[in-house]
Amino acid sequence: MNFDEKLCETIKNLEGRKTLLLHSCCAPCSSSVLERLKDYFDITVFYYNPNIAPFDEYNRRLEEQITLLKKLNICYIIGEYEKQDFFSAIKGYENFPEGSERCKNCYEFRLKRTAILAKQKNFDFFTTTLSVSPHKNAKWINEIGLNFEKEFGVKFLVADFKKKNGYLRSLQLSKEYGLYRQEYCGCKPRVKELNEKNKN
Repeated sequence: MNFDEKLCETIKNLEGRKTLLLHSCCAPCSSSVLERLKDYFDITVFYYNPNIAPFDEYNRRLEEQITLLKKLNICYIIGEYEKQDFFSAIKGYENFPEGSERCKNCYEFRLKRTAILAKQKNFDFFTTTLSVSPHKNAKWINEIGLNFEKEFGVKFLVADFKKKNGYLRSLQLSKEYGLYRQEYCGCKPRVKELNEKNKN
């Protein structure tokens, strides 16, 4: 069973409306995910992205996220900008390319905080918008989420949100809402990669 089929099965088998803590990396990625899930869950968005650099970029994405959520009347929680914790999470992988273990550790870092908060706040489910991006590894994201489901006792909503034109829909909604779309995932190592690429 693929991840999209698993999501459809989970939604189909829901007994009543459930609460969901949705980790969001940015407003554009959250747009199509919120559209897909809002009829089935009471959603609270958790904006937790201390990987984003520089801080001005982090704030710009945060402001854009809040603007979208206020338009959609969606509750939200803003996480701390724990930059040093992020660097500790990717230590030893700083020079690895995008899509490598560096990214996997970043997924794990943010999903763990999400799972902990979901446990503390008694949410029925938690998940992340990360898989809506074609640059993110949905297999890794779901494996990590399911591991934290076992560790913290909160159900992880398995999904690959890029499926069923999820990424395309995020582009369409971003245009409709006039959302700022960033050109890189956010982390300092990725900025370095892009700068080096542009020099060549």
